[in-house]
Amino acid sequence: MIGIFLKEINTFFSSLIGYIVIGVFLVFLGLMMWVFPDSSLLEYKFATLDQLFSLAPIIFMFLIPAITMRTFAEENQSGTIELLATRPLRDMEIILGKYFASLALVVFALIPTLIYYYTVHQLGAPKGNLDSGAIMGSYIGLVFLSAAFVSIGIFASALTDNQIVSFLLAVFICFFFFWAFNFLSKLPIFFGKTDDIVQMIGIDYHYNSISRGIIDSRDIIYFISLIILFLLGTLTVMERRKW
Repeated sequence: MIGIFLKEINTFFSSLIGYIVIGVFLVFLGLMMWVFPDSSLLEYKFATLDQLFSLAPIIFMFLIPAITMRTFAEENQSGTIELLATRPLRDMEIILGKYFASLALVVFALIPTLIYYYTVHQLGAPKGNLDSGAIMGSYIGLVFLSAAFVSIGIFASALTDNQIVSFLLAVFICFFFFWAFNFLSKLPIFFGKTDDIVQMIGIDYHYNSISRGIIDSRDIIYFISLIILFLLGTLTVMERRKW
């Protein structure tokens, strides 16, 4: 697994892929948070990083599928997946190696955003007038959200040998699990506590819950379960090809 992980990381940073992904994320997020007046932090009357944690999931919904679309689709298209299968590696080790490499790239992209925290911390009146607990919870939620999106992207990539199809499929599944259940819960067919249950199936509900700064075990279990579900789905797809 470590060999696959290092190979994927090397592929990301030996080409422009890794740098473009991190650069696009930081430039777009920076423009939205500091330049465009409708969402600029400088236009707010109080110190907050709410824009970062509301914009990042939307950006990741497109950025992460762009990272993961090549993981298995390219291997399937070029036929190198058969070479991987001949190595003394189990299918799950291959999947986890690619999964953690993609997740590491996303985490690398998040690290420079800590500068935003420092900047807003200095700009606050009085200095440091920030809810650091909620911000830490939001970062944890963002990491779990990224991990879930990466597992979805890996799954979508394993389904096809076309990277564009993989990208579109991953975007759709990420959108569905992030927002669709929230929309569905508002339908008149759900009433009483059933609408809350429908909302709890979606990622958005649990992401917002962690973002409040309270780490609830139910939210952690939800994200871990979703990640395992899609990784097992990827394993099933790989084994099905052997059958």
